[in-house]
Amino acid sequence: MGILWFILIFVSLTGHGDTHGPDSCNHEGGLCRVGNCIPGEYLARYCFEPIILCCKSLSPATAKS
Repeated sequence: MGILWFILIFVSLTGHGDTHGPDSCNHEGGLCRVGNCIPGEYLARYCFEPIILCCKSLSPATAKS
């Protein structure tokens, strides 16, 4: 019975609409984080929705000369 619950939870986490997994996030320059992105990062998408976020760094502002 415990294995059935584990499989159900795993399928539920991976089966959400905009989840791409950690490999896709890392490949595109992001990091998977639990909870919130740190200051200086933004939420790009989800690694495993809704708990694990794919955060990317904000680009540094370009200075005008």
